[in-house]
Amino acid sequence: MTAENKEKIKESSPITEENAKSNDFRRIGVPLIDVVDTPEKLRKLNPLELPWLADDIRKRIIEVTSKNGGHIGPSLGVVELTIALHYVFNTPQDKLIWDVGHQCYAHKILTGRNKRFSTIRQSGGLSGFTKRSESVYDPFGAGHSSTSVSAGLGMAVARDLCKESNNVIAVIGDGSLSAGLAFEAMNNAGDTNSKLIVILNDNEMSISEPVGALSSYMTSLNAYFSKVITSERFLNIRDAAYDLASKLPNPVKNFARRTESYAKGLVSGATLFEELGFYYVGPIDGHDFDDLIPVLQNVRDSTKHQAFLIHVKTQKGHGYNPAEKYPTKFHGVSKFDIATGEFPTSAEKKVPSCTEGFGDMINRFAANDGKVVAITAAMPSGTGLDKFAKNYPAQFFDVGIAEQHAVTFAAGLAENGKVKPFVAVYSSFLQRAYDEVVHDVVLQNLPVRFMIDRAGFVGNDGVTHHGLYDISLMMNLHNIVVMAPASYADLLNMIKTAYEINDRPSLVRYPRGTLPYIEDTDKEGKVLEIGKARIINKGKKGVIISLGSRLADSLTAADMIKKKFGFLPTVVDARFAKPFDKDLFIKLAKENKYFLTVEEGAKGGFGAAVADFLSEKGLLDKGLKIRTLAIDDNFYDHASQAEQIKKAGLDADGIYRTFASMLHG
Repeated sequence: MTAENKEKIKESSPITEENAKSNDFRRIGVPLIDVVDTPEKLRKLNPLELPWLADDIRKRIIEVTSKNGGHIGPSLGVVELTIALHYVFNTPQDKLIWDVGHQCYAHKILTGRNKRFSTIRQSGGLSGFTKRSESVYDPFGAGHSSTSVSAGLGMAVARDLCKESNNVIAVIGDGSLSAGLAFEAMNNAGDTNSKLIVILNDNEMSISEPVGALSSYMTSLNAYFSKVITSERFLNIRDAAYDLASKLPNPVKNFARRTESYAKGLVSGATLFEELGFYYVGPIDGHDFDDLIPVLQNVRDSTKHQAFLIHVKTQKGHGYNPAEKYPTKFHGVSKFDIATGEFPTSAEKKVPSCTEGFGDMINRFAANDGKVVAITAAMPSGTGLDKFAKNYPAQFFDVGIAEQHAVTFAAGLAENGKVKPFVAVYSSFLQRAYDEVVHDVVLQNLPVRFMIDRAGFVGNDGVTHHGLYDISLMMNLHNIVVMAPASYADLLNMIKTAYEINDRPSLVRYPRGTLPYIEDTDKEGKVLEIGKARIINKGKKGVIISLGSRLADSLTAADMIKKKFGFLPTVVDARFAKPFDKDLFIKLAKENKYFLTVEEGAKGGFGAAVADFLSEKGLLDKGLKIRTLAIDDNFYDHASQAEQIKKAGLDADGIYRTFASMLHG
C-alpha cells in the first residue's frame, strides 16, 4: 500500500477507542486484528485497509509460533489469499476447504479464534489443522494432503441436489497435486456439471525467486489476462463462440478450441487443467489484493456450471525474512527467536532422535552397497533422508506426496532381487498406501523394507498424525517381519536386521523423538534373530511383555509392583510383533499367574494376537489372568506426547494400575 493511500484513509477515518468499539473499522492506530475477528466484520473494511490487516495477522502468527511451534511458513504464505477469500465469499455459507491444513492459521484468526490463537497446538487449545468440531468455518477437517478437491466436489454436488446456491472453494497446494487423489478428483470435477472453485496455491518460487525483465512483464500480463478472462462478459462471448463452433464442421470446431487452449497455455501453462475440464485462470499474484479480489469476484459471480481453477502464486514464509530465506526449515517449527530466526539449543549432549538414527544407518549401508535405495513421499528431511539425498542422489527418490506409488515403486525395485529398497514414511501416512502394501508387496513376498517413523503418539500435531494403527494393520499380514525397538541400540539393530532380510517384507516402527540408552550402542548395528524376545529382568508370579517404546515405563511399573505387593514381575522386551516369540510366551504363561502386554498402538494389535495365541493353546483355561494394555477406542487431541501417553494409561502409573487390577480381580 502506498503512503498516499495510507494518508487518505487516515484523513477519512480517525480512530478512537470509542469508535473502534462501535464497529467503525476504518481507522488508524488500533490494530485491525483486535476487532476484525469474523468474516462479517472483515467484509465491512475498505479494500485499502486489507494490507494493514495482513500485517497484523502476520505478526500474530509469528509471535504465537515462536512460542508454540507450528506450521509458520505455509501460513505466512497465504495471509493475503485468506483475507481475500473471506472478503469476497460469504463464509461460512460459502464453504471454504483448506487442503492439508498447514496453511490455516490466518483462517483461524479471521474466523472467531484470534483470542484463543495463543493456545494453538497446546493441550485443550486450538488444533493446528482445520477441524469440523472446532468451528462452523471448518466444513472439512484436514491434516493429510490432497483431499480438498474430492471433498469440495462432494459438497458442490450435494448443494446442487438440494437446490442450494452457495459457492464451494477448495484451496490446494502445488505439492498436493502430486498425489493421485487430487488428479482423480479433478478428472471427476471437470466432467461434472457443478460449479466448483479450486484455488491452486503455488509457492514453487519460495526457494528460487523469478528474476529479469521478462519475468516481471509476464507477471503483469498474467494478472491483466486473468481479470479479463474471468469476467462474465468474456465467459458469455466464449460460450457463444463455442456454440457457434459446434454447428461448424469438426476441423473448424477443434481448431477454435485448440486456439484458445494454446493462447492461454502460452501465457500461463493452462493446457493440462483445461484438458481436465477446468476453466483455468492465472497465474496471479497471491500477495496483491488488486489482483486477487477482482478475479475472485468474477468467478464468484459467474453463473456457469463448471469447475474453475485459479492459479495463485505465493511465497512460502512471506513477510518474515528467515522463513523466506529458509522455507523448508520454517515449514514446521519448534520454538524460535523472532529477531534472529534461530532455534534454541541445549547445552546438554544431544541424544540422537530415531529419525537421525535411521538416517545415519542408511548412509552407512550405501557407503558399502550401491544397491541400497531410499524412497520418500515428499518428506526427505522429516524422515532423515536429507543427507542420503545429498550423498547418494542416484539412489534417492522423492516421489512427491504419493505414498501409494512409493510402495509399488519399491516393490518393482525389490523384484530385481539385488536392489534393496527402504521406504521411509510416517506411520499415519502409510495408511494411504495400505492396499499397495498388501497387494504389491506382501502377496508377492517382495523384500521391501518399511521404516515407519512417528509410530505411536506424536504430540502437538494431534489426531491426524498419530501413528496408532500400523501394528494392527501390518502384523495381520502374512509373512512380514514387524519390529519395534525399545532402545536406541535396538533401533540400529533392527534397521541392520531389515537390511539383511532378503526373502520377505520387513518393517521397523519407531516413535517421534528419542529412545533411551538402555544398553551400549553399536553404531554399526547387529542382526537380531527373527522373532526372538529378550527378558530384561527375571521375576516371579507375573510377567509384563512390552513392545517397543513402553519398556522403560514397564520396568518402572515392575518396581512399583514390587514395592506395593512384595514381588517383582518378569519384564520382557518383545522386540518382534510378528513373528513373536511363541516358545517364550508359552513358557512364561505356564510359569506365571498374571500376564500383561503393553504397546503404544490401537487395540487389536500385538496384545490381541498374543492373547488369541495363548487362548488357542488352552493356557487361559488353567487360571492364567491376562490383560492387554493398548490405546483405547478414543481419539487423543493435540498435547505433548507425555500428556497423551499418560491420558491413555500407558505411562508407568497406568501400567502399574492395569497390572494391579489382575491382583484385585
